[in-house]
Amino acid sequence: MKEERITITALSSISPLGCSPDEIWKNYLKSDHHLVEKDFGDDSALVAPLSDSSAEAVKSIRNSDQKYKTLDASVLYAMQASRLAVKQAGWEKEDCFGINIGSSRGATGLFEKYHEEFLREKQSSTLASPTTTLGNISSWIAHDLQSEGPELSHSITCSTALHALVNGVAWIKSGMSDKFLVGGSEASLTPFTIAQMKALKIYAENKNDSFPCKALDLNKKRNSMVLGEGAAVICMEIGGDNETLAYVEGVGYATEVLKHNISISDDAICFQKSMKMALKDTNPDEVDVIVMHAPGTIKGDSSEVKAIEKVFGDKIPALTTNKWKIGHTFGASGLLSLELGVLMMQNEHFINVPYLENKKSPEKIKKILINAVGFGGNAVSVLLSKP
Repeated sequence: MKEERITITALSSISPLGCSPDEIWKNYLKSDHHLVEKDFGDDSALVAPLSDSSAEAVKSIRNSDQKYKTLDASVLYAMQASRLAVKQAGWEKEDCFGINIGSSRGATGLFEKYHEEFLREKQSSTLASPTTTLGNISSWIAHDLQSEGPELSHSITCSTALHALVNGVAWIKSGMSDKFLVGGSEASLTPFTIAQMKALKIYAENKNDSFPCKALDLNKKRNSMVLGEGAAVICMEIGGDNETLAYVEGVGYATEVLKHNISISDDAICFQKSMKMALKDTNPDEVDVIVMHAPGTIKGDSSEVKAIEKVFGDKIPALTTNKWKIGHTFGASGLLSLELGVLMMQNEHFINVPYLENKKSPEKIKKILINAVGFGGNAVSVLLSKP
């Protein structure tokens, strides 16, 4: 029996770049970043908050239902992106599509709010538990869309969104579901989260630099990660009557034994395995672009590049990342990277990293590999091809 291809028939996001494909692409074509300094209690930090248009869309969805006013921003971000994607795909609730949307941190804002309240009042609010469970995101989206298919939530740190994609592929290939809505959402620009990242000594400190997050710059002398926020989802199905944005040619995943709580091996063995699995029978020479995870840390960036060199040898595809522009959006980052890949294929235009020397541009953009990895060495790679 011939295996049918899995297609991406819709893609939607909200992020520092905006909430519509045109707005997002226009911002990608600009060589400036979306990082700003923001106060967090007694401290300040560089972050990449939602664009004004994205924030307005989230405000509208919060005000659309009294029940939504008590939900965490991470749920609302995913809800907004999901509404747009399902509408774009032309799905109806009777289609019985599955939902798998995860988050690295989940209801960060509400957790901090309710914990502060508990310390102050010595008791918890009634809604503290039901509104901060990780299953909130997919459950509320299923409610909002009135879908009747399976709904899953999970957290696999920064590779969460691409793991959701892998889950969706597995469900579709098993024949248990014809269609799946997958993605990731993160609203982690909170005092405690920022403090945690700074404690790891990986956060950007040079606020006066033209490009404070030096993602993919292998010559940087200090870590330069910056946090962003947002959500991104895609609609996947077999074949599909709608316009195909991209084909999912292959998926790969791997976890490596760690020597430290947060770091991976010097040559990212997990990425080597995940990329090889995603490529499967595809000749590495056919890959035109790799959208890297590249968080802006010295170790994270260099280990991924070394893994790419191991897999691709002396024929390295064009490399890029979006974290210098929108920061690291944790659980949403993998699908925001995928969005960049799809947009580059659609527009036949490569988005490079402006401060890099010896930039390589691809001759064509037909096949793109997307990478993501999180704390714990959980790597995922997804190979996309142009319709």
